Amino acid sequence: MNMIASVLDLDRKAVKALRITDAYALHRVVYSLYDDVRDDAQKCASQSSGILFADQGGDFHGRRILMLSDRSPAACVEGQYGQVQSKPIPETFLAHAGYRFKVIVNPTRRDRASRKLVPVTGREAISEWFAERALKSWGFSVLSEHLQVDKVEILRFSDKHRHQVTLCQAHVQGQLRMTDAHQFRNSFSQGIGRARAFGCGLLQIVPLVDNPFA
Repeated sequence: MNMIASVLDLDRKAVKALRITDAYALHRVVYSLYDDVRDDAQKCASQSSGILFADQGGDFHGRRILMLSDRSPAACVEGQYGQVQSKPIPETFLAHAGYRFKVIVNPTRRDRASRKLVPVTGREAISEWFAERALKSWGFSVLSEHLQVDKVEILRFSDKHRHQVTLCQAHVQGQLRMTDAHQFRNSFSQGIGRARAFGCGLLQIVPLVDNPFA
């Protein structure tokens, strides 16, 4: 697994020039940094883009976006906007037993009757959903006493086809223990949950020196 971690820093002038006003605009800017390696059939089949990102927000002076990818990004956005710094992730980075983590997720469940996706609402319900999915699908377990849902927000924007999109984002942090090495590597490299093209799913992890699960 060859993964590259990058940071895109945009000053106030760049944010304005690139018209970053919603989640789709941010998606457009991030994806413009990478060569498009998928054909139309692969996109229709929802094959992974190999790109994950997480908006770190910003202030009066600018904005920062974290990115993880299976290929190198450009050094700046077309038109010489922003600055990108990148470094490869060492193979040993994913060999630890436990990590502190932050992640933005799109908490949803499929309704049994309608088969439609419905958002999971409420911090307690989101925490339960996250812990359940982590153990079942993502290759790690979480310490419930350290699990926090810091912020829940509803994003509304139009995609490139001018379709209206409503997206629930929950900002979650805590401590995790790897339970399945293969699943965990996939979760890190491919992201977790839905809406990954719009800034969800990137596991931001830091190895724990002392293993609280021991």
